[in-house]
Amino acid sequence: MLEELRSIELTPRQQQILRLVRTHQPITGDQLAEMLGVSRPTLRSDLSLLVMLGKLDAKPRVGYFLGEESTNGEKAPWDTLRVADVQSLPVIVRETTTVHDAVITMFLEDVGGLIVADDDGGLQGVVSRKDMLKFTLGNANATTLPVGMVMTRYPNIETVTPADRVVDAAKRMIEYKVDSLPVVHMHERDDMRPLVVGRITKTTLARLVAEWGTTWR
Repeated sequence: MLEELRSIELTPRQQQILRLVRTHQPITGDQLAEMLGVSRPTLRSDLSLLVMLGKLDAKPRVGYFLGEESTNGEKAPWDTLRVADVQSLPVIVRETTTVHDAVITMFLEDVGGLIVADDDGGLQGVVSRKDMLKFTLGNANATTLPVGMVMTRYPNIETVTPADRVVDAAKRMIEYKVDSLPVVHMHERDDMRPLVVGRITKTTLARLVAEWGTTWR
Protein backbone atom coordinates (compact mmCIF):
# COMPACT_ATOMS: atom_id res chain seq x y z
CA MET A 1 0.00 0.00 0.00
CA LEU A 2 2.83 2.38 0.88
CA GLU A 3 4.53 1.75 -2.46
CA GLU A 4 1.27 2.52 -4.26
CA LEU A 5 1.00 5.81 -2.40
CA ARG A 6 4.57 6.77 -3.25
CA SER A 7 3.83 6.23 -6.93
CA ILE A 8 1.09 8.87 -6.85
CA GLU A 9 1.92 11.90 -9.00
CA LEU A 10 1.57 15.11 -7.03
CA THR A 11 -0.78 17.81 -8.28
CA PRO A 12 0.54 21.30 -9.09
CA ARG A 13 -0.95 22.62 -5.83
CA GLN A 14 0.72 19.87 -3.79
CA GLN A 15 4.06 20.65 -5.45
CA GLN A 16 3.53 24.34 -4.67
CA ILE A 17 2.81 23.46 -1.02
CA LEU A 18 6.16 21.68 -0.83
CA ARG A 19 7.96 24.69 -2.30
CA LEU A 20 6.29 27.05 0.18
CA VAL A 21 7.10 24.78 3.12
CA ARG A 22 10.74 24.55 2.02
CA THR A 23 10.97 28.34 1.93
CA HIS A 24 9.03 29.18 5.11
CA GLN A 25 9.20 26.10 7.37
CA PRO A 26 7.83 25.69 9.91
CA ILE A 27 4.59 27.09 8.53
CA THR A 28 1.00 26.62 9.66
CA GLY A 29 -1.88 25.37 7.55
CA ASP A 30 -3.57 28.76 7.86
CA GLN A 31 -0.45 30.50 6.52
CA LEU A 32 -0.26 28.09 3.60
CA ALA A 33 -3.92 28.64 2.79
CA GLU A 34 -3.43 32.42 2.81
CA MET A 35 -0.40 32.23 0.49
CA LEU A 36 -2.24 29.96 -1.93
CA GLY A 37 -5.43 32.01 -1.83
CA VAL A 38 -7.66 29.12 -0.72
CA SER A 39 -9.50 28.13 2.45
CA ARG A 40 -7.91 25.97 5.13
CA PRO A 41 -10.42 23.10 4.60
CA THR A 42 -9.53 23.08 0.89
CA LEU A 43 -5.93 22.17 1.79
CA ARG A 44 -6.82 19.51 4.34
CA SER A 45 -6.73 16.55 1.93
CA ASP A 46 -3.51 17.81 0.24
CA LEU A 47 -1.72 18.18 3.56
CA SER A 48 -2.93 14.81 4.82
CA LEU A 49 -1.66 13.09 1.67
CA LEU A 50 1.73 14.83 1.82
CA VAL A 51 2.15 13.82 5.47
CA MET A 52 1.12 10.24 4.64
CA LEU A 53 3.69 10.13 1.83
CA GLY A 54 6.42 11.39 4.15
CA LYS A 55 6.82 14.58 2.12
CA LEU A 56 5.76 16.67 5.12
CA ASP A 57 5.92 16.34 8.87
CA ALA A 58 3.74 18.29 11.28
CA LYS A 59 4.01 19.30 14.92
CA PRO A 60 1.07 20.64 16.96
CA ARG A 61 1.23 24.40 17.56
CA VAL A 62 4.38 24.56 15.40
CA GLY A 63 3.34 23.80 11.84
CA TYR A 64 4.49 21.87 8.80
CA PHE A 65 8.07 21.22 7.70
CA LEU A 66 9.70 18.99 5.11
CA GLY A 67 9.65 15.30 5.84
CA GLU A 68 12.49 12.87 5.30
CA GLU A 69 11.01 11.55 2.04
CA SER A 70 10.81 15.05 0.58
CA THR A 71 14.27 16.06 1.74
CA ASN A 72 15.96 12.96 0.36
CA GLY A 73 13.91 12.07 -2.67
CA GLU A 74 12.19 15.12 -4.13
CA LYS A 75 13.27 16.16 -7.60
CA ALA A 76 14.78 19.58 -8.13
CA PRO A 77 11.93 22.11 -8.61
CA TRP A 78 13.03 23.10 -12.11
CA ASP A 79 12.64 19.49 -13.25
CA THR A 80 8.89 19.35 -12.69
CA LEU A 81 7.64 22.94 -12.47
CA ARG A 82 5.08 23.72 -15.18
CA VAL A 83 4.12 26.99 -16.81
CA ALA A 84 0.66 26.69 -15.24
CA ASP A 85 2.28 26.97 -11.79
CA VAL A 86 3.85 30.37 -12.45
CA GLN A 87 2.04 32.05 -15.35
CA SER A 88 0.55 35.50 -14.81
CA LEU A 89 -2.51 37.17 -16.27
CA PRO A 90 -2.12 38.28 -19.89
CA VAL A 91 -2.09 42.00 -20.70
CA ILE A 92 -4.18 42.15 -23.86
CA VAL A 93 -4.98 44.86 -26.39
CA ARG A 94 -6.97 44.74 -29.62
CA GLU A 95 -5.49 45.03 -33.09
CA THR A 96 -7.32 48.35 -33.49
CA THR A 97 -5.85 49.84 -30.29
CA THR A 98 -3.75 52.89 -31.13
CA VAL A 99 -0.02 52.84 -30.52
CA HIS A 100 -0.51 55.74 -28.10
CA ASP A 101 -2.99 53.77 -25.97
CA ALA A 102 -0.83 50.64 -26.16
CA VAL A 103 2.19 52.55 -24.82
CA ILE A 104 0.10 53.89 -21.94
CA THR A 105 -1.09 50.34 -21.18
CA MET A 106 2.50 49.13 -21.07
CA PHE A 107 3.48 51.77 -18.52
CA LEU A 108 0.34 51.37 -16.40
CA GLU A 109 0.73 47.59 -16.28
CA ASP A 110 4.54 47.81 -15.98
CA VAL A 111 5.14 45.23 -18.73
CA GLY A 112 7.64 45.02 -21.57
CA GLY A 113 5.18 43.69 -24.13
CA LEU A 114 1.52 43.24 -24.96
CA ILE A 115 -0.50 40.37 -26.37
CA VAL A 116 -2.89 41.22 -29.20
CA ALA A 117 -6.06 39.11 -29.23
CA ASP A 118 -9.52 39.24 -30.75
CA ASP A 119 -12.80 39.60 -28.83
CA ASP A 120 -12.88 35.84 -28.18
CA GLY A 121 -9.33 35.73 -26.78
CA GLY A 122 -7.83 34.27 -29.94
CA LEU A 123 -4.15 35.11 -30.35
CA GLN A 124 -3.43 37.58 -33.15
CA GLY A 125 0.08 38.74 -32.33
CA VAL A 126 2.49 40.33 -29.87
CA VAL A 127 4.08 43.75 -29.66
CA SER A 128 7.12 44.66 -27.56
CA ARG A 129 8.48 47.90 -26.17
CA LYS A 130 11.29 47.67 -28.70
CA ASP A 131 8.74 47.35 -31.53
CA MET A 132 6.99 50.50 -30.32
CA LEU A 133 10.23 52.45 -30.06
CA LYS A 134 11.40 51.56 -33.57
CA PHE A 135 7.98 52.35 -35.03
CA THR A 136 7.59 55.77 -33.39
CA LEU A 137 11.10 57.19 -33.84
CA GLY A 138 10.98 59.85 -36.52
CA ASN A 139 7.31 59.18 -37.22
CA ALA A 140 5.14 62.00 -35.89
CA ASN A 141 1.87 60.26 -36.76
CA ALA A 142 2.85 56.85 -35.37
CA THR A 143 0.94 57.16 -32.11
CA THR A 144 -2.42 57.46 -33.89
CA LEU A 145 -1.91 54.28 -35.95
CA PRO A 146 -3.26 50.87 -34.85
CA VAL A 147 -1.15 48.26 -33.08
CA GLY A 148 -1.91 45.92 -35.98
CA MET A 149 0.67 47.82 -38.03
CA VAL A 150 3.40 47.23 -35.43
CA MET A 151 2.80 43.75 -34.01
CA THR A 152 4.41 40.48 -34.99
CA ARG A 153 1.55 38.37 -36.29
CA TYR A 154 0.61 34.84 -35.37
CA PRO A 155 1.81 32.24 -36.34
CA ASN A 156 5.22 33.95 -36.59
CA ILE A 157 5.57 34.11 -32.80
CA GLU A 158 6.57 31.66 -30.11
CA THR A 159 4.08 30.41 -27.51
CA VAL A 160 3.93 27.93 -24.65
CA THR A 161 1.10 25.93 -23.10
CA PRO A 162 0.28 25.58 -19.38
CA ALA A 163 1.58 21.99 -19.47
CA ASP A 164 5.04 22.95 -20.76
CA ARG A 165 7.96 22.86 -18.33
CA VAL A 166 9.14 26.25 -17.11
CA VAL A 167 12.73 25.33 -17.96
CA ASP A 168 11.68 24.72 -21.57
CA ALA A 169 9.92 28.09 -21.68
CA ALA A 170 13.14 29.71 -20.45
CA LYS A 171 15.15 27.98 -23.18
CA ARG A 172 12.67 29.22 -25.77
CA MET A 173 12.96 32.82 -24.56
CA ILE A 174 16.74 32.63 -24.80
CA GLU A 175 16.68 30.98 -28.23
CA TYR A 176 14.28 33.52 -29.75
CA LYS A 177 15.57 36.52 -27.76
CA VAL A 178 12.21 37.56 -26.32
CA ASP A 179 11.29 38.85 -22.86
CA SER A 180 7.97 37.04 -22.55
CA LEU A 181 5.81 34.35 -24.13
CA PRO A 182 2.03 34.08 -24.47
CA VAL A 183 0.56 31.05 -22.69
CA VAL A 184 -2.14 29.49 -24.86
CA HIS A 185 -4.53 26.59 -25.17
CA MET A 186 -4.20 25.11 -28.66
CA HIS A 187 -7.35 24.25 -30.63
CA GLU A 188 -7.70 20.86 -32.24
CA ARG A 189 -8.61 22.58 -35.50
CA ASP A 190 -5.66 24.14 -37.32
CA ASP A 191 -7.82 26.94 -38.71
CA MET A 192 -8.65 28.30 -35.23
CA ARG A 193 -6.36 30.62 -33.32
CA PRO A 194 -4.92 29.52 -29.95
CA LEU A 195 -6.77 30.85 -26.91
CA VAL A 196 -4.70 33.22 -24.76
CA VAL A 197 -4.76 32.17 -21.09
CA GLY A 198 -1.67 33.85 -19.62
CA ARG A 199 1.92 34.94 -20.06
CA ILE A 200 5.32 34.01 -18.68
CA THR A 201 8.14 36.55 -18.48
CA LYS A 202 11.86 36.82 -17.77
CA THR A 203 10.96 38.62 -14.54
CA THR A 204 9.07 35.52 -13.39
CA LEU A 205 12.05 33.34 -14.26
CA ALA A 206 14.46 35.64 -12.41
CA ARG A 207 12.26 35.47 -9.31
CA LEU A 208 12.25 31.67 -9.46
CA VAL A 209 16.03 31.52 -9.84
CA ALA A 210 16.42 33.75 -6.78
CA GLU A 211 14.05 31.53 -4.79
CA TRP A 212 15.73 28.30 -5.86
CA GLY A 213 19.18 29.70 -5.17
CA THR A 214 18.32 30.50 -1.55
CA THR A 215 16.06 27.55 -0.68
CA TRP A 216 17.26 24.53 -2.65
CA ARG A 217 20.03 22.59 -0.94
